[in-house]
Amino acid sequence: MKIKAIDHLVITTADLDKCLAFYVGILGMELDESNNRYTLRFGESKFNIYTRKAEFLPAAQNPAYGSLDLCLRVDESIDEIVKEIEAKGYPIEEGPVIRHGALGTMQSVYLRDYDGNLIEISSYN
Repeated sequence: MKIKAIDHLVITTADLDKCLAFYVGILGMELDESNNRYTLRFGESKFNIYTRKAEFLPAAQNPAYGSLDLCLRVDESIDEIVKEIEAKGYPIEEGPVIRHGALGTMQSVYLRDYDGNLIEISSYN
């Protein structure tokens, strides 16, 4: 077996409106809502949004709000990303800083979504 990529992951949120405001309004993901299910699409991946723990089964054994720590890669320079986030009035928790990702050295900024998940946005440019 050879794993190729991450297809999707699940975010469990305590407040759907604030969750969507962050991922759609701040990060620019596309919302797909159908059959009372919420999906955020970006690139070739997606986040499924659950509004209560173990909303659909099978599920993680211990889903918890604010327990994710994930990194999203962008093509723009990190300076452009910082300007965009600041223009939207959203706080940057840390950065820009140099980090080491899957493809080598990158620059990153860190944000928290409304549930407390740590979101790293990185650029190899």
